[in-house]
Amino acid sequence: MCALPFAAAAVTAPRIQLQLLCRGLAAAMSTARPLKSVDYEVFGRVQGVCFRMYTEDEARKIGVVGWVKNTSKGTVTGQVQGPEEKVNSMKSWLSNVGSPSSRIDRTTFSNEKTISKLEYSNFTIRY
Repeated sequence: MCALPFAAAAVTAPRIQLQLLCRGLAAAMSTARPLKSVDYEVFGRVQGVCFRMYTEDEARKIGVVGWVKNTSKGTVTGQVQGPEEKVNSMKSWLSNVGSPSSRIDRTTFSNEKTISKLEYSNFTIRY
């Protein structure tokens, strides 16, 4: 009977230490990897070619959050947020790749800034 409390403590202690370690690592990662936010607009043949669907898919693969939507002037606009290197990957995709049937003439980026936390929990298509 006496060994039981010690056994419970032996199982609980590593779990608590692991939780503290994970919290510390998460805090270290968040300070080491600044979060960025950027607005974008893509010009060219980007409507009617599944551009938004491919953008959503690519954003989720890369691991960024934000949104994408068609505009009334025939462009696609949106916002991307995440770690700087992932946002840069998405910027490159928006500038050079797009959907298979699209033609990207140019992509503009604006309001690029460092943020303290993400404003979105996923990447969505807006209508």
